[in-house]
Amino acid sequence: MIRADLVVTGIAELATLRPGPIPRVGRAAQELGLVRDAAVAVDGGRFVYVGSERGLARRVRLRGGGRRRDAGGGVVVPGFVDAHTHVLYAGDRAFELALKARGLSYAAIARRGGGILATVRATRRASPEQLLAETEGRLASMAASGTTTVEVKTGYDLRPQGELRLLRLIPRLARRSGLRLVPTFLGAHAVPPEYVGRSDVYVDRLIRECLPVIARERLAAFVDVFTEPGFFSVHASERLLRAAARLGLGLKVHADEFVRSGGARLAARRGARSADHLLAAHDDDRRALALAGVTAVVLPVTAFGSGTSRRAPARELVDAGIPVAIGTDCSPNAWSTSMPLALALAVHGGRLSPAEALTAATVNAAHAVGVEDAGTVGVGRPADFSVFSLPHVDQLGYRFDAIPAVVYRQGNVISSRALRQ
Repeated sequence: MIRADLVVTGIAELATLRPGPIPRVGRAAQELGLVRDAAVAVDGGRFVYVGSERGLARRVRLRGGGRRRDAGGGVVVPGFVDAHTHVLYAGDRAFELALKARGLSYAAIARRGGGILATVRATRRASPEQLLAETEGRLASMAASGTTTVEVKTGYDLRPQGELRLLRLIPRLARRSGLRLVPTFLGAHAVPPEYVGRSDVYVDRLIRECLPVIARERLAAFVDVFTEPGFFSVHASERLLRAAARLGLGLKVHADEFVRSGGARLAARRGARSADHLLAAHDDDRRALALAGVTAVVLPVTAFGSGTSRRAPARELVDAGIPVAIGTDCSPNAWSTSMPLALALAVHGGRLSPAEALTAATVNAAHAVGVEDAGTVGVGRPADFSVFSLPHVDQLGYRFDAIPAVVYRQGNVISSRALRQ
């Protein structure tokens, strides 16, 4: 008999996202590995049984003091993996909404004191405890929406030592939040005010003063760069990525968000783990990403909130044979902590099917942040999952208001609205 310290029964539909390739491309992104009338058992923070409720009794025995929970005919899905966030910052930029409503562009708002540099000023002033407290609140909101793994970028200090300070806060946030956090170094988020007209000098400092420390202390899994006119050129971005790769760090690119900047081609050429945004990418950019096996991370909330008619090009990316992942892009510019909302916008605006969107928010998102044991439900995997009081899995993506009844991280409840004993 299998011993377990947690058993969850009464699951109408369980989306395991197994078996299948990682990441999922094309038609494989529709395969959710559904089990109906299902149950799961957990021991020591990992799944020890995943299958039919009918088979549970003859294979699993609950330990003394163990927990038995009833999903009440709801659905269970893997914990969401938020593949792109800027969640570590201080302050907000609510004042920008009135300017957006008047039709001002991102660049015009930045010239009026908004944009990334407004958050840089607030973050530089913030104490470590303020940054931890504000960010922990956002992470708690993510957990309440069913997210168990979060990519966390730096990028709101824009000084070498300040960016390292932000990286060193991330392990503390992981301990305090209980979530799995994947740190990404985004020192090249924008050109700091001290280096206007001298972006190459700033990139030199990042290469010389930050990357060796990051690699030596294992402070980040990835190095990212905002490749866009007015931010960092393809040439400067490539210098940074080459230096990161030499040190064994993973690569990501903010690519083609505002204009066709060459960022997607750069991501393909350097073999980046992901290219993110891609709102202005063309067909041949998508072909290059597909050939290189780069995962595309789409950010539907950001597209929706841009004040323009742009939408996340999720359908075009899937049809081009590219593995697609989803992130919230949680930031002062796109303040959303809800992966269910990002799923729904990927369906209604990005034209994914609900199954494709769930794949993008779980197994493909896990691949995009280099965490291959997340985003699926299977024996031996970490028991990160959510119970939704929904009749079918495809209600995720259909509904904008989906909120999990209970969220588990390694078999422990990290958020609960309702739970049957």
